Formats: sequence, structure tokens, C-alpha cells
Amino acid sequence: MNIKSKLPDIGTSIFSVMSAMAREHNAVNLSQGFPDYDIDEELKAMMIRHVRNGENQYSPMPGQPALRSAIVKKVELMHNVKVDPDEEVTVTAGATQAIYTAVGAVISPGDNVIIFEPAYDAYAPSVRSYGGNITPIALTAPDFSIDWEQVESSILPSTRMIIITNPHNPLGRILGDEDLQALRDIAVKHDLLVMSDEVYEHLVFDGREHLSILRYPELRNRAFAIFSFGKTFHATGWKTGYCISPPYLTKEFRRIHQYVTYAVHTPTQLAYAEYMQDPNKYLTLPTFFQQKRDLFVDLMRNSAFDFLKSEGSYFVLADYSRVSDLDDMAFAEWLVNEHGVAVIPLSPFYTEVPEQRVVRFCFAKTEGVLREAAGRLVGSL
Repeated sequence: MNIKSKLPDIGTSIFSVMSAMAREHNAVNLSQGFPDYDIDEELKAMMIRHVRNGENQYSPMPGQPALRSAIVKKVELMHNVKVDPDEEVTVTAGATQAIYTAVGAVISPGDNVIIFEPAYDAYAPSVRSYGGNITPIALTAPDFSIDWEQVESSILPSTRMIIITNPHNPLGRILGDEDLQALRDIAVKHDLLVMSDEVYEHLVFDGREHLSILRYPELRNRAFAIFSFGKTFHATGWKTGYCISPPYLTKEFRRIHQYVTYAVHTPTQLAYAEYMQDPNKYLTLPTFFQQKRDLFVDLMRNSAFDFLKSEGSYFVLADYSRVSDLDDMAFAEWLVNEHGVAVIPLSPFYTEVPEQRVVRFCFAKTEGVLREAAGRLVGSL
């Protein structure tokens, strides 16, 4: 049959490409963003116990009440914001499903969405698959800051939503109060919806604070806030996240959610609900990941890479201008072929690639892996 593709220009993701190259060349893989260490044995035991206790049937469509209650307690503890577990919280099969569902809930053919590039590669395809189109705004080295005047001047009559990522993947940058106030002013003035991807909410460094969109009432009332347990508890393969949104948006979100996945794995939800009773399970994460960031950057201090400040997430960017004149894709291929370290180029996350020589390293790895990677690069580059 002659099928017209909705996403004819979408191929294999850069994460899969670089990870495959890493395997082929027996390289140290600092490309794809996942931990290479195990999850807490306590969390494992909790999930296994729920399986053995027979908790293996469908969960309620919005999510297990115990987990939604634990989420509400966490949000109040971290942000001093009260959320209704029944009307505002929906558990999803990972954050990417939540993103796709939120877009599908409110974006119709012809609607426009503003995204900031480099952008997580699920944003634009989600919009396009529902018939929408994007207006990309490029953020560039070295500071990758947002020009909010440019944002406002980019708004079209068809603009329906702005998507933000905080902390940002792949930039490792966080949005401050001035950013979120500027976003609030624009969203209110132009009656726009907002989707805030906050999957790295607990990975904020140097004493900085994660400012969730939920803290800003005028934004919260028009926003989908997306979160991930996989990033929080090192269990990316468990594919569990959640969306917090006001009741009128939650109603639309669940209309799509119930037909995308209906419900999420029951034992996993119950395990997370139990595990989260101890807030230290997530409150200690900034220190844990900052130590990894600092270790890797220190190990690389005598290399020819110039590292940019990582304020959050588990990524750090490095300018390789002193190493090579190659474009970033060619440089990433050369690095894995010749030096046995896999990184992520930024160009696949731009619509129009700016003139910059920057790649992304993932430091969510064991100390031994980070030392091995640095050992292959320092002195040879």
C-alpha cells in the first residue's frame, strides 16, 4: 500500500546511533543519557514483593492512589504547592509518553508550538504527528540563554504552546526566576499554554534551587508539568513518569492517555509509592550527581576540551575548538573511532545548526567508567 508518512524525515535517533557505534568500537559510552549503575536494592525488593503479593492487574487509569498521594507530598515538600491527587496528577509510562499525550490533548492541525533548540528530540515529532508545526528558537554557545524579547516577537496568531525544559537536556542549564517571570508574562499576555519538562528536577547543582513551573500560579493554571521516576531513581527501564496539570487540562490529558497506554505497570507504581515515603531518597540526589560532575570535569582538566558550566541534569557540554575543526557529527564519529569515547553532538537537536563546536558528555556513570573515558582523552587530545 502507498502510505503517507506523518514523519518522513525522522530516522534513527542520535542516541541509538552513537550507542551502536560505541558497541562496535568497544568505546566508553558517555553518549546516551542513562546510568550504568544499579538501582537501590531496597527499591528492587519493594517491587518484587508487590509482584509476589499478587499486585499484577490493571491499575486505575490515572495511576495508583498511593503513588499519586506520594507525588503530592513530594511537591508540597519541595515547592510548598498543594496539588489535588485526583484531579491534577496522572501517572504515565515514562515522561516521553506524558509529553506526547500533553501535546495530543491540546494541539490541533495548524497550531504552532515554540520550542528552544537544541531540543529533546521528542518535542517536534509529537507536535507534527498531531498536525501542528513548530517555531524553533536557537540557543547558542557559550551561555545558551533565552532572549525573551525574541520569544515574544516569534509568536504567531496560530501559536498555542511554548515548551520549556528545566533543567535542560542537553545543555545542563537551569531557568531562573527572571526566566519564569518572563515566560509568565508572555503566556498570560498571549493566552498560551506551556509544557514544562522537569525530568531532571532533582539534579540541580552548586546550591541552586529547582524552580518548578508549579510555583507560579499564573503559569501553573495553563501548564502541563512533566516528571520522571526513571531519572530520579536511576530506573530508566521502568518507564514511569507523571504529569501535573490543572483539572481542565488533566481532563483533556486523560482523554488521550487512556487510549495511549490506559494504565501503568502496577507493581512499579506501588514500589515507588512506598520508596518515596523517605524524602532523603530524592533530596540527596543533587550532591550525588554534583560529585560525579565535579569528578569528571576535574579528570578532564588537562585535556584540550573547554567545559561549559553544568547547572543541572547529568550532562556537561564541552567546546572542542582547540581539538578539531570538524563539525560536531564528524567529530563525534572521529572521537569514537580514534579515541574510544562516545559523546553526543548537538546538531541533531537543531533545525538550523549554528556555528559552534560543542558536544555533550553524560557523567551519570560509575567512577571507573568516568576515569576510563578521561584516561583515553587526556594526553591524547
